[in-house]
Amino acid sequence: MVCLFLADAFEIIEAMAPLDMLTRAGIDVKTVGVTGKTVTASCGVPITADITAEEFVFENIEAVILPGGMPGTLNLENSQVVQQAIDKAVAAALPVCAICAAPSVLGHKGLLEGKKATAFPGFEEALYGAELAEEYVVTDGNFITARGAGVCIEFGLAIVKRLKDEATAEAIRRSIQCAC
Repeated sequence: MVCLFLADAFEIIEAMAPLDMLTRAGIDVKTVGVTGKTVTASCGVPITADITAEEFVFENIEAVILPGGMPGTLNLENSQVVQQAIDKAVAAALPVCAICAAPSVLGHKGLLEGKKATAFPGFEEALYGAELAEEYVVTDGNFITARGAGVCIEFGLAIVKRLKDEATAEAIRRSIQCAC
């Protein structure tokens, strides 16, 4: 199962597009509401999470996904459950994926040191020790980072590629007519 963490004021498309891409690939994804069962996106849309942070158990996890948005990213970073999930994923060499402002959470933990990474413009300084990449979506080892909402489908497909394979990601890209 892939856990997609949601906190109040998250960027809706940065969560829902990757969720859609992974679901199309047949990957089990659970949304985890860090700030409650109903999480409100930065645009004001309420989303009902599959489980709350209190119900989250780190078992059978395949990857961790952090959408951006502000102050959603700060709400994720302040969650002990999110911090523990990142630590356990890193220790198990599982993919940790973050988009927009959310790579700053990984940077603050020192996890991107020596890794190629990207983030929303203005958050680069928070990627402590990372080799800043020009690409919009960057995979380096078990870390997948992306710049923002404009590349959220490409971000989701990069996660599919990492968890399944390139052929599956390409088939989904073609089926949705994505030029990315």
